[in-house]
Amino acid sequence: MQRLVPDELWKLFQRVVPPTPTRPQGGGRRRADDRLILAAIVFVATTGCAWRQLPPVFGASWQTVHRRFSEWSTARMWAKLYRVLLDELGARGELDWSRCAVDSISLRAMKKGELTGPNPVDRGKNGTKIHMITERAGLPISVAISAANTHDSLALEPLVRGIPPIRSRRGPRRRRPAKLHGDKTYDYPHLRRFLRSRGITSRIARCGVDSNQRLGRHRWVIERTLAWLAGYRRLHRRYERRADHFASFVSLAAALMCYRRIAA
Repeated sequence: MQRLVPDELWKLFQRVVPPTPTRPQGGGRRRADDRLILAAIVFVATTGCAWRQLPPVFGASWQTVHRRFSEWSTARMWAKLYRVLLDELGARGELDWSRCAVDSISLRAMKKGELTGPNPVDRGKNGTKIHMITERAGLPISVAISAANTHDSLALEPLVRGIPPIRSRRGPRRRRPAKLHGDKTYDYPHLRRFLRSRGITSRIARCGVDSNQRLGRHRWVIERTLAWLAGYRRLHRRYERRADHFASFVSLAAALMCYRRIAA
């Protein structure tokens, strides 16, 4: 359990976890420990095992773990944890806002559900997309999901607006990078105008003019971060019908990537 939920991660999680409900006067079954439940959810995220395959070492049934995951997802617990970790990194000066990059990754959705659609690069199989913006070192600062047939350009504005105001070592909170790198998928005048209106310099490859490879020296970091998602095997395929449950796993993976930098 210590490996799955180290003490420092648990302390950060306690900032956002709701208070434990009091037991009824008549007694009743003892509530499963939140730290063990969190460890079980991290186990599912990293191993990709089905809820029903959870080993009994966590001291709770898979139904209890799944129910708690659903409750915490409804309360946006994973997004809040992700935000706390970004603040912690920002306060330590671990985020480099000088240049960021945007990209996405598609994966197959094994069950029909919200925010899924035919994947044009997977023979029309049902799929979903994970969109991401990373800072210069590759840490994710904004994530979102969509159907696989959603064009990447449609996600840029929501992603940029979704960057939260993050603490800085000095000065006010920050939410705007100096530059944003992207490939030709994002080469649209209205997107360049949008970035310019927010004081962000666009470094987007121009169709018919620039080569995507030219941006490789800056964009490789987001390619690496998207590859890091392979370490969270629950994100190899989408098994959740509910979009908020899948988004919770994406936020949890992003939070754990941020925690690895804190723990390094």
